[in-house]
Amino acid sequence: MDTMYITHPASHLHEMGALHPDSPKRIDAISDQLIMSGLMPYIDNCHSSLRASDEDILRVHTMDYLNYLRNHIPKKGSYHTIDMDTIMNSYTLDAAFYAAGAGLLAIDSVFNKQVNNAFCATRPPGHHACSNRAMGSCFFNNIAIAAKYAISRYNLKRLVIVDFDVHHGNGTEEIFANDSSVLMCSFFQHPFYPDTELICSQNMCNIPVKAYADGSFIRNIVTSRWVPSIKLYRPELILISAGFDAHIEDDMGQLNLNESDYKWITDVLVDMAEKYSSSRIVSFLEGGYDFSSLGRSAVMHMRSLARL
Repeated sequence: MDTMYITHPASHLHEMGALHPDSPKRIDAISDQLIMSGLMPYIDNCHSSLRASDEDILRVHTMDYLNYLRNHIPKKGSYHTIDMDTIMNSYTLDAAFYAAGAGLLAIDSVFNKQVNNAFCATRPPGHHACSNRAMGSCFFNNIAIAAKYAISRYNLKRLVIVDFDVHHGNGTEEIFANDSSVLMCSFFQHPFYPDTELICSQNMCNIPVKAYADGSFIRNIVTSRWVPSIKLYRPELILISAGFDAHIEDDMGQLNLNESDYKWITDVLVDMAEKYSSSRIVSFLEGGYDFSSLGRSAVMHMRSLARL
């Protein structure tokens, strides 16, 4: 099988209150749609990820920050609120270590030629987490941890991070600004959360778009801005921050994409990976809060990864 689906039971134990949009049910929505679509028999289904080590985390985050999280693990049945969007329960840090570890398992799997690509459906998400700060429901920056691991373990010189979440992947941008080993390409609604300024850096192709931009507008950005940058860069690996909250049915944002747009974007990236990175892609779940559109979009994303 050419595509791996990675999740972990710890993702269900991390929760931030009954009304918080980043619910454990998001993982169920994806797995349910994978089963209903008939796709599950055609992918390598892995329900046990590695647990990241402190060394893996500290390639990206500071020791002071890791110690802060450890010192604020709440007791059973209680919460520690970092900000209004970012809340810890007693299982959160454990889930975060396994979410980061899913990316490491995926990296090893694609470089050991077990699969061409992988989708990590874990929580908490990661792309808002900065080197020394949790925010936006993110504690560890999973995609950055995977990128640093791949560079260290497999001596990579060039990798691409693509982020199509409706929100700016500010943490990933902060971590890799001016790092020539990483090219980051993204679009995101602006002005919108997290309202952070773009970092001016030659290795960033991050494009703010206005509310209500539709799929044709986004496809033009991919074709005219992302693709030429990626072709010139010739990455050895493509990583994806796969947020599905730019979907027209998702009330968390105001962009007007649909599941066919996510498939089209993924098709473009799969084509690029086949040309430049021996088909190697690792994708990470970020946003997506309307269960129905999340599940349908993730299925289309995985159909494209699996070439089905």
